[in-house]
Amino acid sequence: MTTVATNAGIQGHEVVSSRQWIASRKELLRKEKEFTRLRDELSRQRRELPWEKVEKEYVFDGPNGKVTLADLFGGRSQLIVYHFMFGPGWEAGCPSCSYLADHFGGSLIHLANRDVTLAVVSRAPIEQIEAFKQRMSWQFRWLSSFANDFNRDFHVSFTKDEMAKGKMEYNYDMMEFPSEEAPGVSVFYKNEAGEIFHTYSSYARGLDILVGAYNFLDLAPKGRDEDGLAFTMAWVRHHDRYAEGHVVDPKAQYVEPKKAASCCAEHQP
Repeated sequence: MTTVATNAGIQGHEVVSSRQWIASRKELLRKEKEFTRLRDELSRQRRELPWEKVEKEYVFDGPNGKVTLADLFGGRSQLIVYHFMFGPGWEAGCPSCSYLADHFGGSLIHLANRDVTLAVVSRAPIEQIEAFKQRMSWQFRWLSSFANDFNRDFHVSFTKDEMAKGKMEYNYDMMEFPSEEAPGVSVFYKNEAGEIFHTYSSYARGLDILVGAYNFLDLAPKGRDEDGLAFTMAWVRHHDRYAEGHVVDPKAQYVEPKKAASCCAEHQP
């Protein structure tokens, strides 16, 4: 794949002796260690956030029937839910969310052995979810919130009225958003009495830490190579849609996936 984003520093980059390179690397290492310690401290503060009790009973549609939020824990005390952008009638899930979801599979067994269950929730009906999940060859648990208020309550789905006004509540602020669905992650804890608590939610750039490919790109000379793009993830495709010679339009903005022509009336928002 070819991108049009360029990194001005890649041409004519400074080349030095081994001694000079080691000196520069050690200085950056000092900053990296400082960043690591700051990240550890931030994670500690995240764990110390107060919790809010989940009073509402959420019932989702799964491939084998109805499933409650409590059921999603799967016998564990901690649950992480990824809010995947996939609206009723969309032809496919959001490419950016799909890029992130490609990282989930290998984590599931490791999380499960640390008392954590990972689940994915979208507002698309379960039939759409199952079809797209099969196309992408994903194995993680994916539920539909089409029949409940889960997406609305966690501010990752927006009504027509909100879209018409131009601003909606997202990422703890009122802002414009180019789609009726938005990405996010929410975390829950269930105690021995079966009470469920919402412990954390994050949105937008707060999800970067979940994208392993971005972390690899950050190590490479060109980095993410997105500075010249109007929409940073304009280069991202579903993993089965990349093609040789593809050129990214640097002016392209986010475009919500198209509605399927055969979308049933009962699945309209």
